Amino acid sequence: MPTRLIKHADLVITMDADRRRVPDGGLFIRDNVIEQVGPTRDLPAKADHVINARGMILLPGLINTHHHLYQTLTRAVPAAQDATLFQWLKTLYPIWAGLTSEAVYTSALVGLAELVLSGCTTASDHLYIYPNDCRIDDEIRAAQEIGVRFHASRGSMSLGESQGGLPPDRVVEDETFILQDTRRAIETYHDPAPYAMLRIVVAPCSPFSVTPDLMRQAAALARSYGVRLHTHLAETLDEERFCLRQFGYRPVEYAETLNWVGEDVWHVHCVHLNEPEIALFASTGTSVCHCPSSNMRLASGIAPVRAYLDTGVKVGLGVDGSASNDSSHLLAEARMALLLQRVSGNPAGLSAEEALWLATVGGARVLGRDDIGQLASGKAADLIGLRLNRLAYAGALHDPLAALVFCAPQHVDLSIINGRPVVEDGHLLTVELGPVIERHNRIARRLVSAH
Repeated sequence: MPTRLIKHADLVITMDADRRRVPDGGLFIRDNVIEQVGPTRDLPAKADHVINARGMILLPGLINTHHHLYQTLTRAVPAAQDATLFQWLKTLYPIWAGLTSEAVYTSALVGLAELVLSGCTTASDHLYIYPNDCRIDDEIRAAQEIGVRFHASRGSMSLGESQGGLPPDRVVEDETFILQDTRRAIETYHDPAPYAMLRIVVAPCSPFSVTPDLMRQAAALARSYGVRLHTHLAETLDEERFCLRQFGYRPVEYAETLNWVGEDVWHVHCVHLNEPEIALFASTGTSVCHCPSSNMRLASGIAPVRAYLDTGVKVGLGVDGSASNDSSHLLAEARMALLLQRVSGNPAGLSAEEALWLATVGGARVLGRDDIGQLASGKAADLIGLRLNRLAYAGALHDPLAALVFCAPQHVDLSIINGRPVVEDGHLLTVELGPVIERHNRIARRLVSAH
């Protein structure tokens, strides 16, 4: 098995159980697994491949626990720039109805390239709209070409406007087909083994776009295969009013009645939870994905992340859709998470180390993985490196870890995923981006102008 030595990094941030920070440190990797982490002097002197990381800070690859990659095609659409969630969705649903297989594939390449260059090594995407010839397979192909570790969430919408839902009838699917195709995706692609590069998630879109029956059947299907469950929950007060009117429950109560709490469930947003609901998540092991930029962009509110952490709720970070965030920069989300927990008056609401912990260990726990998120013996060889001698960090090297979060978000100089270099010297190695960007812009113009 090939070996790789990374040595003489100025600082290695392990995020291990002891939160070790190792000056003049490095890693020794065998095949796709970390064998040793520590001071350079304690590592093997030779390997098949050697990287001198002098001047760099190394840390575990970041983990994105929620995204909508197809939305890179509808960033900054004028009619949706100043809308709340429901207005924003009603504006964009008709545009997304024009999506094709090529559009889903190309937008996934763009979004995943952005994520990888921002430090992400594991990404979970929630594809819930399947017009025309679109399939979950389209973005899986893109993830495999980019080389990112991928959790593909087979989402769905079945509750159209004629039945009291939010989406137009022409973008919803038949529930029998949804369950059949979700089963197909699991049986075709899901890999439960340690260090898996691809897993499938069962993910009906939201309380306002699927029926209670589909939520229950989706949960049963997921548990019959031992895969995880994911959906949007408690993002806005509009959603809360919808759930009370339509179902007679607040969103979290509604989820509980549908068996959508537990160790195998994570919900995204969770902005509007009260203390008993937070306690329910903590006691049941239900996880949360926090998307700070999207919540600010759509004026949804501030998720109580400090309360989640203090109560024992598992929390990770997500960039959310690239039409409600308009970027796919995971390090930027760590920074926004820190700032957003402080804006209400507590200057210690979230520390820089906690923000990076959410983006690494926190994300791994949300996705139900114990093989990623840390630089430690036996973990997957997923790591990133950033050079410290750049303008953005000038004057901030008193604490290099804090510099990553407090200073302007940067792109990585090095990314190794599953033991394989994917970014070197700041350049993506796996896909030539120029033609992809050109094709992506052509599709985006066609998609928006057709509406």
